[in-house]
Amino acid sequence: MTKLQELKSHLKRGKLYRRAELEKLSKSVDRHLSELVSAGDLTKVGPGLYYSPKKNAFGIEPPTDQSLVEKYLDKKDFLITSYNLYNRLGLGTTQLYNSNIVYNHHRSDEVILGNKKFLFRKKTSFPKKLTAEYLLVDLVNNLDQLAEDLPHLLEKIQLKVKHLDKKALEQNADKYGSAKTRKILAVA
Repeated sequence: MTKLQELKSHLKRGKLYRRAELEKLSKSVDRHLSELVSAGDLTKVGPGLYYSPKKNAFGIEPPTDQSLVEKYLDKKDFLITSYNLYNRLGLGTTQLYNSNIVYNHHRSDEVILGNKKFLFRKKTSFPKKLTAEYLLVDLVNNLDQLAEDLPHLLEKIQLKVKHLDKKALEQNADKYGSAKTRKILAVA
């Protein structure tokens, strides 16, 4: 068995690998990775990240955003969100954005993972899951990033605040909101 075949025998379909993991299995990791990518046994999905394609009835099954980010960060403590999720709040936001935001404790950068753009934002704290109250706080934190009619959106925010759990909104604003966000939401 050649060294390339030995490395290939360790690959499992549908699994993501960091280059550093594969480096332990090969003395010529870059050459072997190049050969495996050329043969279709691996697909490069990000900086130092490779995916062993898994097929289903519809073709190749892509890795999930969650698994891509987890493998890229090599951590499980992060929150994936998007400005598109603000549309769920019913505030009349209509713009669509082509990137995901990843709040985490370790890095701030912009990376393409699996043909999707991820904006990594280093934050000291963020919730484990998204709630309407957190999304509203996050929206107000990011008002300057949105391509919306801001005066109209601020009016809608003032109305929306009345229909949310006031205690949960205050807790989210205190814990995750900027000073400007807390001021805007306190007025409501």
